[in-house]
Amino acid sequence: MQPKPTGIVRHLADYFVLRMSKTTGGYDLLFLQKGINHMSELFINKVAESGLITIDLETYYPKGGTALFDLKDYLFMGMILKEKDFREALKNIDWSVYQDKNIALTCSADAIIPVWAWMLAVTYLQPVAKEIVMGDEKELHKALFLKNIAGININEFADKRVVIKGCGETPIGDYVYMEITKLLRPVAKSIMYGEPCSTVPVYKKTPTPVRSGTGGPKAE
Repeated sequence: MQPKPTGIVRHLADYFVLRMSKTTGGYDLLFLQKGINHMSELFINKVAESGLITIDLETYYPKGGTALFDLKDYLFMGMILKEKDFREALKNIDWSVYQDKNIALTCSADAIIPVWAWMLAVTYLQPVAKEIVMGDEKELHKALFLKNIAGININEFADKRVVIKGCGETPIGDYVYMEITKLLRPVAKSIMYGEPCSTVPVYKKTPTPVRSGTGGPKAE
């Protein structure tokens, strides 16, 4: 009488299958989709049981249309700001093209721009733009990303083990990882980088030692 297969052996057929190799004459061990799905479920359950919370920074990636507003286009010969001409030029712009967009306000020319000129441009942009940042598109992107990170409710991560997801498809600047670490450091129990299955430890809160009483003679 053959022994009954154990639970592990009995279910292996659900996950693996042997197939004759056409090249070597041996056998290839195939991992069936059912097995892949099952292993994925096991992994997800293990992550849930471990109490890890994953933050995917791609969730906070800036969204929405952007536009560059370059003061150089409204300077005399692209170099000199003439107040009367500058004011007239801004007055005649169709500002509706910047509606609900994130604006990078800059001057690409090596020209002297008085403070009031930046302020005047903002008075026209503010009623229509979603956000205005002084700088080029790269600086705009950075400012928007950091603003989104700053909006995270860090209390949700108090005394939690947090994994900052890395190696995603969307390129994320190092400054974003620095900023989220700065926010989480005061509240999180631990901070890790990577994936739940493979993490690099970054920070672990040190337990506060319990102090004993000061002792000493009691006053009579």
